[in-house]
Amino acid sequence: MGNAQEKPPGGGGGAASADQATAGSGTRSGGGSSGGKPHMAPEKGAVNGTQRENSPAGGQEKKEDSPAVDTSYLDAPAGALPPHLARLKNEGNHLFKHGQFGDALEKYTQAIEGCAEAGIDSPEDLCILYSNRAACYLKEGNSTDCIQDCNKALELQPYSLKPLLRRAMAYESLERYRKAYVDYKTVLQLDTGIQAAHDSIHRLTKMLIEQDGPEWRQKLPEIPVVPLSVQLQHREKPISIEQAQARAARAAQEEARRKEAHFTLLKQEGNSLVKKGHFQEALEKYSECLAIKPDECALHTNRAICLLKLNRFEEARQDCDSALHLEPNNKKAFYRRALAFKGLQDYLSASSDLQEVLRLDPNVREAEQELEVVTGLLRQSLMDNTVHTPRVKQVHHVALSPSITRFNFHCSCHYATQGYKTILEVQSLYARRRGSEGG
Repeated sequence: MGNAQEKPPGGGGGAASADQATAGSGTRSGGGSSGGKPHMAPEKGAVNGTQRENSPAGGQEKKEDSPAVDTSYLDAPAGALPPHLARLKNEGNHLFKHGQFGDALEKYTQAIEGCAEAGIDSPEDLCILYSNRAACYLKEGNSTDCIQDCNKALELQPYSLKPLLRRAMAYESLERYRKAYVDYKTVLQLDTGIQAAHDSIHRLTKMLIEQDGPEWRQKLPEIPVVPLSVQLQHREKPISIEQAQARAARAAQEEARRKEAHFTLLKQEGNSLVKKGHFQEALEKYSECLAIKPDECALHTNRAICLLKLNRFEEARQDCDSALHLEPNNKKAFYRRALAFKGLQDYLSASSDLQEVLRLDPNVREAEQELEVVTGLLRQSLMDNTVHTPRVKQVHHVALSPSITRFNFHCSCHYATQGYKTILEVQSLYARRRGSEGG
């Protein structure tokens, strides 16, 4: 239960006794002196919270002001409760928010007893007080007393949401899963947006199946049907800022889950269509995926496959560029861009990308084979060109060595006609020639 000594809200425990507390306030004035020195009473005119004590030097007095404590929350109205009981409730709320559940419990108890003594008949206010005290019991692990207070609250205000939810949690902690399940289902009739209730229903369903077998539903107590008028009344109640923020967060989470599920389905459908050879339909699926997650590298390389199969080489190259921007060492992106360059008859760029694939992984047999093909195509293209062709067409990407970007068709044709087989040989000879000519 709560501490026997009353503490100021938000403050630490002092040595002052109860009669030193200022009446009606949540603060205490004065403090015990140490070392046997006499306690110095406040001088006339000193403000509350200011104390004077002997100074260590020369008997001079030193004045110290303690920081002001905001207690305005205590005077906030609380339903139909009179001010002194509203003050107890507000102080209990403050203590609860600061994790002082035992002290909060005492305040709620005093407020409940005060209502009985004053003959106050306000079911709504009493329901809230019992529900709040139940929350304190639940926090302290006292599920039995929590259930009792929730029962009292529900007698005063049937189908009140918070007592139902707290009783469900208490039942679950006591492993009374059937009753907990019933209360959670009742809560969801009042508010379908309470994610904690949804999660608990899923969890309890598994437990009840294990406990009671396939016919677990037949063993449940009857789930009450909340009257439509009560449901509408609950939905029309104004919600607090905290509730609005919580609902917005839940809606955002649900939207994110929905998008993720839709994305996964689209990607799976795209992969399946590629395996079946339906490249146009697969391309559309991957495009939808990219609208949801534009920064996923695999989507760009997957769509590039479809574009290559459809002979849309420039678009395939662009997708590979995007993939390499996201992952600069992606082997698939380099390989598929090489195929796009090959389709565009830019054999030098294709050769460079294939060499980059082999640099990243020398064991990619497909890249070796494709490099041989591209080398042959380049050699043939050089032989087919006349010496009047000024330069090779501009390379489409920037990740090339300087020797490749300076490659000149005039000398390339000369070296190719001399019978050199590989691009590397042609590049090496060209570099040597440039060196002997002084660059």
